[in-house]
Amino acid sequence: MNFSQILLILRARMRIVVITLLITVATTLLVSLLLPKTYQATSSLVLNYKGVDPLTGLTMPGQLLPGYMATQIDIISSKNVALRVVDSLGLAQSPAVIEQFREATDGKGTVRDWLADLLLKKLEVVPSRESSVVDISFKGADPQFVAAIANAFSDEYQKINIQLKVDPMKKAALYFDSQIKLLRDNVEVAQSKLSKYQQDNGIVSLDNRLDVESNRLNDLSAQLVVAQGQSMEAMSRQSMAAGSRSADSPDVASNPLIQNLKIGLGNAESKFAEVSQRLSSNHPQYQSAKAEVEKLRADLREQMAVASRSVGNNAQIFQQREGAIRSALQAQKTRVLELNRTRDEMNVLSKDVENAQRAFDIASQRFSQTRIEGQSDQSDVAVLNPAAPPIEPSGPKVLLNTVLSFFLGTMLGLGLAILAEMLDRRVRSDSDLSEHAQVPVLGVIDWTGKPRKRFGLFKSIAPRRLRLN
Repeated sequence: MNFSQILLILRARMRIVVITLLITVATTLLVSLLLPKTYQATSSLVLNYKGVDPLTGLTMPGQLLPGYMATQIDIISSKNVALRVVDSLGLAQSPAVIEQFREATDGKGTVRDWLADLLLKKLEVVPSRESSVVDISFKGADPQFVAAIANAFSDEYQKINIQLKVDPMKKAALYFDSQIKLLRDNVEVAQSKLSKYQQDNGIVSLDNRLDVESNRLNDLSAQLVVAQGQSMEAMSRQSMAAGSRSADSPDVASNPLIQNLKIGLGNAESKFAEVSQRLSSNHPQYQSAKAEVEKLRADLREQMAVASRSVGNNAQIFQQREGAIRSALQAQKTRVLELNRTRDEMNVLSKDVENAQRAFDIASQRFSQTRIEGQSDQSDVAVLNPAAPPIEPSGPKVLLNTVLSFFLGTMLGLGLAILAEMLDRRVRSDSDLSEHAQVPVLGVIDWTGKPRKRFGLFKSIAPRRLRLN
């Protein structure tokens, strides 16, 4: 079926198309006029989404904004908000509403749920495409009622938005309150352990005391080095002074008394040598000079022995001093090690106190923030345009429905015309005859028939000529 055949079919079935179009338009117009008028009220809200957590101050990712808008739309159109609207306006207490509920549901369920479902069916929540504005629209037969419902949904959404934000904060505040008591007890226990440890060990200021003991240990180490050097030198002097060559010892040789005795002995020996050359051994002067020399020699030996013993005693003194310093150094080392152990144990207790105090401070800060947030009634939602009772009805739209019915009736008429032609197929042109008879068409004789008027609009026109193929 080509386009020319379709045009021939539509011209032949024009009556069906026109009748269908008129019926469709008339029916739509009648229904639009008979339908009750509906009014639509719209309340506009602004969702001030800052993207910052008011409790922690953290900036939320920008990708959460679409999800945030979708969540708020779901909250607005939730049954919880609808039930709040029913309660705030007192719709469930109306006897007429209760009677309608019984007729509609046979008393099954509750009036509140039934009304909430009815309100949600007529509620429309439309977010703006490129802004944070949300329109809450409600349709109904009463202008005052639809405006009141739209404003009630806006108010109850603001309240439930605050409640959804505040209730978790209140629960968190109760949790932090219990945790703060536990953390405070932990701080007190840790502090009491530290105080008891300081009292048992007599610690006032461990750092200063450790510095003093460390300095004393360093001083003893330095004194021990000096004492060891002195002891080694004294031992060397003792070994030299105690031997057969004690006269060569510098400590013995440098003794003033020994030097005087050596000088006196030299003089006495010189005198004795002179006397021995002049006098015999039995002469009194000879005996006196000899006795003097022997006495000086005995005194020299005695003083050298005394000097040697003095050097040995001095060496023993240095050895005793070295031993005493070594013992004091060992005791000081033990004391410093004990102080280090005490400091380590005290540092552990101090760390426990610091950690407990830090945890308590953080929990206190979070508790204060959470409690303030739980007591806040600030909402991120603001009413931009409250709903006002509409003056003009939003429906039914007679002109729009008529235009749409014209296009619908035209399409329906065309479809019915094609359907009628398919049910009762007729020959409309020579091509139809050639197609169905499967024989060539030699010519077409047109004759002028009696003109017929079709709805006063179209007339049959017969060509007055013979056309040969």
